[in-house]
Amino acid sequence: MKTDIQIAQEAVMEPITEVAAKLDITADELELYGKYKAKISDEYMKRIEKNPDGKLILVTAINPTPAGEGKTTTSVGLGQAFGKLGKKAIIALREPSLGPCFGIKGGAAGGGYAQVVPMEDLNLHFTGDFHAITSANNLLAALLDNHIQQGNELGIDTRQVVWKRCLDMNDRVLRNIVVGLGNKLDGTVREDHFVITVASEIMAVLCLAADMEDLKKRLGRMVIAYNFAGEPVTAADLNAVGSMAALLKDALKPNLIQTLEHTPALVHGGPFANIAHGCNSVRATKTALKMADYCITEAGFGADLGAEKFFDIKCRMAGLKPDAVVLVATVRALKYNGGVAKADLNTENLDALKKGIVNLEKHIENLHKYKVPVVVTLNSFITDTEAEIAYVKQFCEDRNCEFAISEVWEKGGDGGIELAQKVLNTLETKKSDFEVLYDDSLSLKEKIEAVAREIYGADKVSYVGNASKQLQKLEDLGFGNMPVCMAKTQYSLSDDPTLLGRPENFEVTVREAYVSAGAGFVVVLTGAVMTMPGLPKQPAANNIDVNDEGVITGLF
Repeated sequence: MKTDIQIAQEAVMEPITEVAAKLDITADELELYGKYKAKISDEYMKRIEKNPDGKLILVTAINPTPAGEGKTTTSVGLGQAFGKLGKKAIIALREPSLGPCFGIKGGAAGGGYAQVVPMEDLNLHFTGDFHAITSANNLLAALLDNHIQQGNELGIDTRQVVWKRCLDMNDRVLRNIVVGLGNKLDGTVREDHFVITVASEIMAVLCLAADMEDLKKRLGRMVIAYNFAGEPVTAADLNAVGSMAALLKDALKPNLIQTLEHTPALVHGGPFANIAHGCNSVRATKTALKMADYCITEAGFGADLGAEKFFDIKCRMAGLKPDAVVLVATVRALKYNGGVAKADLNTENLDALKKGIVNLEKHIENLHKYKVPVVVTLNSFITDTEAEIAYVKQFCEDRNCEFAISEVWEKGGDGGIELAQKVLNTLETKKSDFEVLYDDSLSLKEKIEAVAREIYGADKVSYVGNASKQLQKLEDLGFGNMPVCMAKTQYSLSDDPTLLGRPENFEVTVREAYVSAGAGFVVVLTGAVMTMPGLPKQPAANNIDVNDEGVITGLF
């Protein structure tokens, strides 16, 4: 069996200019990054802004397990299948982070014969967007510490600096550091912290900004510290907006690449869904809707994180209305939720399937709360049995969901025809009456509790440490009308990663809250979730190499 990277390296790609031409994009409207990557120009986006919108299809999944679900693979394969059916479709995805790439997950370009390419470029430096975001983030950090060193005219309380440095790598030793050591000229000694780049507020700001004007406004609103009077100090107060925007000028433009079957894909932005809002950029999604009749996008991790934030943050802010949702599951993952060890998932086990399918059931119920039609797809494995598939199919149809098998990993677009037809049928026969889960006017605690009770299934929410005081302060400062961005483990509906299936009789523990005023939401940290991951005992980096001809191996 060929690996994902072998399949990708054997692919015959079309020049990106040819892919673009199918969408009526001229060569002058592209900014080329070699033969197979390009950025969409502002001129092109302005030219098509009056085009009618296509249909918006969100791909999400059950809670991730070690067995794998294949959400990105399904998104790519569905786009390829639309092409096989003669439909004009485009895929809108996030860019991968180097942290997981060299950590435990590997690449994030899809899999098998449902991938976006060039795979190695996408998973590594791509067009430099993440480097630009990292640089802008750390420029702001440097300006902040320099301001304190040069007299601190703004009266910044060094004990209340909230802006963190960032790095697009899993590096646990940088979570908590001390800066300014040395002599007087080396700065003020204080505790500092790093987050991974995908958790930087600048990543969220870039992904939610409508254009350069909006980007600069959002950058200016970012709270970087509090002064001795307890008032917020912003990036605009530090006169940092222009220089950051200059670094982000090109990163703001969506990237165009292709799938193995030459379906166009906009890949832009990459906030994590467990510690940020987990969606590709608003610019890419809105542009994709103008470029094609169908836009297939995804949101990170399970529907309790990615889909909730797609609906309650991205759609709320951008005025987007999804027309359908594809919910991805696997028989293996459902049996894992039913208590079967990873090593035993290849054996038929209907009892475990029936026990674990409650995880899928809860996600279906949650998605229906947003009043959007749902199509469930089983990402197929050769070990799935007819009895197991029949049980899941009946289970979904009993809950008013279309159901389809997806074989895109093995067969590419041909393996997604059944799914594409079910999605098309759903779009034609079922109306989306999309609405967000909660109203802006609710208090922050009421919003937190709405998500915890309605989406996670929690009985209650407990606030530990200074969490309650932090939430009250944010409301006093005028941030109470913002949506909440819940930072939670992806592995469970609860904030405890060991509680699989559909946990009951549990409480969600909120331990910290802070405002991302530029992004426009309040981040709520639950359980033990971290904003700077660490590497595993055997990092994926150990198996990555490049030969004398420049061919990379070990990415997967």
